[in-house]
Amino acid sequence: MPALIAPSMLSADFGNLERDTNMVNNSAADWFHIDIMDGVFVPNISFGFPVLKSIQKHAQKPLDVHLMIVNPDQYLKSFADAGAAVISVHYEACTHLHRSLQAIKALNVKAGVAINPHTNISLLSDVIKDIDLVCIMSVNPGFGGQKFIEQTYAKVEVLKNLIIQNNATTLIEIDGGVDFNNARKLVDCGADVLVAGNTVFGHSNPTEAITQLKSITA
Repeated sequence: MPALIAPSMLSADFGNLERDTNMVNNSAADWFHIDIMDGVFVPNISFGFPVLKSIQKHAQKPLDVHLMIVNPDQYLKSFADAGAAVISVHYEACTHLHRSLQAIKALNVKAGVAINPHTNISLLSDVIKDIDLVCIMSVNPGFGGQKFIEQTYAKVEVLKNLIIQNNATTLIEIDGGVDFNNARKLVDCGADVLVAGNTVFGHSNPTEAITQLKSITA
């Protein structure tokens, strides 16, 4: 089964957001990946509710919202109300991760956990059955266009084994530096969802780039 492809809207042309949203709608992509950055948890600021709602207004596919922010709990309902189908909070930003996961699920939204490159997979062992999706950061969060961290492959394999051992249904998502060269290997290691920003929107034909990623992972 091909991986789910989630183009990262952080790499879209914000002067033509409706056009790029419709491009994703009409492509082989499965989700929209939405990066929310606060300039505190990560050294960058992206966009907030107005832009998210603008995308949601035109989107015909699920919104996969990745919160790279401190105190995410206070905004969960707002992101659900803005159309999120999946909300991922960072392990490193949640003092009470189990509580955060339950709060997301109470909003009838899929609950995800994102982990930074230095964070060990074993830290998720006690909550893996409560997580719908684990987003493995394969670059340091905050900026697009970074080089893929090679240790990610081993991390995916460890996470896949943890999921199988616990008879969980958790999906594995890879975010950062995904391209035509590493997509197949990531899926072979156990990845289910690939986030692609520059690989899609930096391509001369973004629709074709999505189709190519889909075929590579089939």
